[in-house]
Amino acid sequence: MAEPQGVRQEVRSAVAITPRAKDYGQWYLDVVRTAQLAEHSAVRGCMVIRPHGYSIWERMQRELDDRFKATGHQNAYFPLFIPVSLLAKEEEHAAGFAKECAVVTHHRLKSIDGKVSVDPASELEEPLVIRPTSETIIWEQFKGWIQSYRDLPLLINQWANIVRWEMRTRLFLRTSEFLWQEGHTAHATDGEALEETWRMLGVYAEFARNVMAVPVVRGRKTPGERFAGAVETLCIEGMMQDGKALQMGTSHYLGQNFAKSAGVQFLNAEGKLEYVYATSWGVSTRLVGALIMCHSDDNGLVLPPKLAPLQVVVVPIFKTDAERAQVLEEGSKVASELKAKGLSVKFDDRDGVTPGAKYYEWEAKGVPLRIEVGPKDLEKGSLCLARRFMLEIQGENDAQRRKRSKSFLPRAEALASVQPTLEGMQGELLDRATALRERRSRVIDDIQDYERFFKEEGGGFAWVHWAGGVEGEDELAKRFETTIRCIPMPEDILPAAKGEGKCILTGKPSQQRVLMARAY
Repeated sequence: MAEPQGVRQEVRSAVAITPRAKDYGQWYLDVVRTAQLAEHSAVRGCMVIRPHGYSIWERMQRELDDRFKATGHQNAYFPLFIPVSLLAKEEEHAAGFAKECAVVTHHRLKSIDGKVSVDPASELEEPLVIRPTSETIIWEQFKGWIQSYRDLPLLINQWANIVRWEMRTRLFLRTSEFLWQEGHTAHATDGEALEETWRMLGVYAEFARNVMAVPVVRGRKTPGERFAGAVETLCIEGMMQDGKALQMGTSHYLGQNFAKSAGVQFLNAEGKLEYVYATSWGVSTRLVGALIMCHSDDNGLVLPPKLAPLQVVVVPIFKTDAERAQVLEEGSKVASELKAKGLSVKFDDRDGVTPGAKYYEWEAKGVPLRIEVGPKDLEKGSLCLARRFMLEIQGENDAQRRKRSKSFLPRAEALASVQPTLEGMQGELLDRATALRERRSRVIDDIQDYERFFKEEGGGFAWVHWAGGVEGEDELAKRFETTIRCIPMPEDILPAAKGEGKCILTGKPSQQRVLMARAY
């Protein structure tokens, strides 16, 4: 007789998740832990990305890499170590990263009487910085790759790890080591380089919206927020569920700064030597943190179907040996038919785990759609479909929403509905995130309203006129913990925020509003 596997029931998760409304920071960490995405390592400030978390990053990589290659970019790889002398060639760049650099000074250890220590005789002739970013080492190589305008544009991308010695860390959002991609391109004219800078920002914005289901504001950083060594820094900013902004990607126009520091020149079409124009751009595993904070709920991770490592999980339900054989056969067929349609599917036929426990495990991990197969479903020729995410109805409690998330359909209709259901959920997540951003955005014209918005009402995106300069930015940062996230592109400005006005701090004339918020 088989061990009873339970009935179609709902049970509480054994690992409680702190409600978002009670403690958003702890909720975030609880979701990361419960979904088995990442954990702290033995190395201070560094994380271990667990298989489920890494598989999400892999999905992001594939989506982005396809987009990079479609725009003519090729992947390459450059060293992890950068000689200090190379980093120092671009002074502004070196100064900007100096406090975050991890430095290697010796190349071996020694062991005496079982005690291991650094061998002082192994000191390097020149210290090596573990890359905080790769502009300097890449441009040193580009010098040998570029001689003529015929070698341009040079469009290179690298998938790599980065080390920035952070004092305060949070899984995915800010760690001393993280994974990212960094694009580095060289061009014959400033116009071509600027076009590339905006093109790649557009790639990031499209990916955020159509794949991550996160609406973003595109814009330029203020001079004080630019990437060290850049002439212009562009960014995309998303709103998380607590109203804070998250910088989700940046694209930098570097002008000729790095080309001059590395001595990268080319013969132009007129036969004259000229320094090339450069860009760099990147996103990181911070995007996984954005997914969590933008979409997830008090039951765990919520993933847009386009990025879910598993889009469907099939769970069998049975009590007897006879039921077991029939249900497992049907569940396996359902999984195979869905895989044949190109979907990522898991048939969860583990013994000794109740259906309820399986439900909550896959719910916590964010699997968009669950299909339940039981004896009654076999008798009726039907299947039970349970969606991980439903748009909220005002006044509805969690139990009511769970009930509404389930549908019982004839087998053929159920299987035919899976792909449209996933597509619908993808769109609904974007709609929900967009609605949240609209609710928590405000056009503000005076400092009193600004203070109420951030100190009394929880804040969000504030659209304000600004002519306060760096000192004014520092004042607002101290008073309200807010920063200028970007100077938005005209197309991304709220209709009510357009037009000229006066700075909320100084009263000076202002041509355009900026986006201000508290941020991660």
